[in-house]
Amino acid sequence: MSEKVVYRSGYGYEPVPRVEDFFEGWPSPPTQATFQDALRGSYAVEFAIVGERVVGFVNALSDGVVAAFIPWLEVVPDYRGRGVGAKLMRRMLDRLGHLYSVDLLCDPPLVKYYQRFGLQAIPGMGVRTPRNLGGTTN
Repeated sequence: MSEKVVYRSGYGYEPVPRVEDFFEGWPSPPTQATFQDALRGSYAVEFAIVGERVVGFVNALSDGVVAAFIPWLEVVPDYRGRGVGAKLMRRMLDRLGHLYSVDLLCDPPLVKYYQRFGLQAIPGMGVRTPRNLGGTTN
């Protein structure tokens, strides 16, 4: 794994990310079509690419004026712990720096990780409907 990680912004110029490379441990990961549609419909996407393989990505949904939400930051297992996720987050937060709020949801063990980037724990609410991802529930 000595190949250089290249970072790119936008969707459509990178190799197609494969859903099976991501969403480890999810009870109902998205289908490939849902995954690609979600990335295509995002306000902003950042990719980490090695050769012809997407090894990480982060996406944001936004009105482009006031607020954004980051639904996914994913890095393939063999590139975790190498700073790929951190670089993707920094690139995305730089792109969203003109906005009043940038929010994301994470599991409790990841709170400290995201605090490194200046994010703060705030109360929130949500609903999850796994069947809407188009995958199967494990």
